[in-house]
Amino acid sequence: MKLKLYIFFLLLSTSLFAQKVTTSIDKTKNKIGAEFQLTLKTEVDTLSKVKFPSAKNFGTLEVIQSYKMDTVKKGSRYELIKKYGLTQFDSGKYTIPRLQVFINGKPNLTDSIRVEVNAVAVDTLKQKMYDIKDIAQVENPLGSWWIYLLLLFAIAVIGFFVYRFIKKRQNREKVEVIVYKSPIEKATSLLQQLETKELWQKGEVKNYYSELTEIARNYIEEEINIPAMESTTSELIEGLRNAAKHKKLKLSNETVANLEKVLMQADLVKFAKSKPLDFEMEEDKKRIANSIITIHKSIPTVVEENDELSLWNEQQKELDRLRKLKKQKHVRIITTIGIILGMLLLFLGGVLYFKGYDYLKDTVIGHPTKELVEGEWVYSEYGNPGVKIETPKVLKRIDATKALPKEAAALIKEMQSFMYGSILDDFYIFLSTTKFKQETQLDLDKVAETSLKLFEQQGAINIIVKTEDFNTQNGISGKKAYGTMTVIDKIRGKSTKMYYELLIFAQNGGLQQVTIMHKEDDKFGSQIAERVINSIELKNEQQ
Repeated sequence: MKLKLYIFFLLLSTSLFAQKVTTSIDKTKNKIGAEFQLTLKTEVDTLSKVKFPSAKNFGTLEVIQSYKMDTVKKGSRYELIKKYGLTQFDSGKYTIPRLQVFINGKPNLTDSIRVEVNAVAVDTLKQKMYDIKDIAQVENPLGSWWIYLLLLFAIAVIGFFVYRFIKKRQNREKVEVIVYKSPIEKATSLLQQLETKELWQKGEVKNYYSELTEIARNYIEEEINIPAMESTTSELIEGLRNAAKHKKLKLSNETVANLEKVLMQADLVKFAKSKPLDFEMEEDKKRIANSIITIHKSIPTVVEENDELSLWNEQQKELDRLRKLKKQKHVRIITTIGIILGMLLLFLGGVLYFKGYDYLKDTVIGHPTKELVEGEWVYSEYGNPGVKIETPKVLKRIDATKALPKEAAALIKEMQSFMYGSILDDFYIFLSTTKFKQETQLDLDKVAETSLKLFEQQGAINIIVKTEDFNTQNGISGKKAYGTMTVIDKIRGKSTKMYYELLIFAQNGGLQQVTIMHKEDDKFGSQIAERVINSIELKNEQQ
């Protein structure tokens, strides 16, 4: 009786827990290049984890489409349906091989199916012949960076010309409005304008001295009635001395000598291409300004009762003029910035309206991991025992043995490490292979724990760990640790929550590890991680 009960419960448990994967195909005969669909179905409970194949080829048939898995609820259980689009470009009879579907880490084999691919019969006598079409030009997508750079450059150029246009218009209005009441007011204003131009600072020394001496000559001609504009330097100085005698101007020899020195310096610059030093040009301007003020003070004037009031009014007018110039400059800058920002916001608003926020954030503003997804990937083998893996960038060899304790380093015969990025970057990959001097029994859970402690040493905190068994596409078993951690960037003073996956395999008397890390909410980082993990290929110990 006990034996019968034992057999009964054994059969019952087998029927309850045995997993079955059904295999079907929509058509067994197809034309070259046409798609036919392979469907895999399995029924599991709510806690089961199922992993369908993700290879690029099933035997000699090419997988052109891996459709999203469908889930159908059946009471307390779920039916999972996975479809693949297959094709073949050579006629013949082919077999879809038995595929591995992992349910709770255990492989379940599908049924093999025979399919037939037939060639398309073409009657060249009845079929009308056409010329070969020209090469179709593919339009560059809106997300091409050169388009955005060109648009930004165009906005900058437009902003520059808007600023120049406003400045030129304001200067024209300023010239038309300003009317000088006296020669001294005109000379003082022109000297201030000359200083704002910064001609000699820009290397325009000749223009600087031409304007400087022209201001002095024009003032002397208007104030003392000497033909200073047409006179040579010696004629002007002689005329100034004669005027001082006849008009009883109180001019010292030092004032006349300073003016003569600047005029002679200007002649050397204009005709002998002399180039004074910076401090000399600054001193010459001061000499001209002091000479004009001295000449003005030396002219006899009749003091009237309202002179002080007139002087105060003139000073106020000069202050108002300077305020107006400053206001005009602010208007130019604010207007130009407003136009540029308006154009930029209009462009970003158009992208946001037609393409959406995600497109704006990922394509226009830029997303580092999106560029990795869309870039040219590399499939290569690293280390010993070798690990074949597909990555968005070539992994660079590093020396990780220096970070090992002496006790651990003494057991290692050979260790090779490769890396892309760091734990502070948007995406990080670390791969290492280790061979030991003697055959060693490894506890993969402890290996995972040790690896995570290295992250703590690099500044990671709040590490959440989950572990499970993991199997590669070719059925090699290992351990997978995954979860989240907070990475602290002490230099920039910010923290980032990262998602990580750590795969560990004990193979060929050695240890193989692959670590992948990306920002927790980065969908492109998740896509990269999935593609990298699905590409991992190891050799069996028996091979």
